[in-house]
Amino acid sequence: MRQLLFVLFVFVGASVFAQTKIGHVNTQKLLDTLPSRKEAIKKLDAFRQEGFKELQEMQKGFEAQVAKFREKEKDLSPVMLQMEQEKLMKKQQAIEDRQEELEQQLQVYSEELNKPILERVQKAVEIVSDRKKLNYVIDESVTLYFKGGIDCTSEVMTELLKLDAEAKK
Repeated sequence: MRQLLFVLFVFVGASVFAQTKIGHVNTQKLLDTLPSRKEAIKKLDAFRQEGFKELQEMQKGFEAQVAKFREKEKDLSPVMLQMEQEKLMKKQQAIEDRQEELEQQLQVYSEELNKPILERVQKAVEIVSDRKKLNYVIDESVTLYFKGGIDCTSEVMTELLKLDAEAKK
């Protein structure tokens, strides 16, 4: 009885495995050649540069206040010295808070720009998978090893460029 079940399992398993079709794509290659992705990167870089410039200006202002404080530090009473130190600490904290806020805003903006791009990639993979009757499509860039399967990168790229052009209209 066990032998019969084992033989049945082997044949059913082999049959199921033989029917499974696997494809693979290089997602990084897809993203690197996509015009909307290049535009998104430019927008993110501009936002990052603007934030960096703002932080630099804040830092320069802080450094000027520190220099001014050091010049008059000897002449201040203990109470005035403490008040000036607290002002400087608040200014430094404001810079750190703004930096954190800018990083969060950059993350949100990145997600906003990348979401439609990733949705188009998914849609293009879906179109090609349906056309080729694939059960699975894996990303080459995160796979440790693969041998065989169907490389769908060029076909997905074609569909992706079509979808990207339609999205710009």
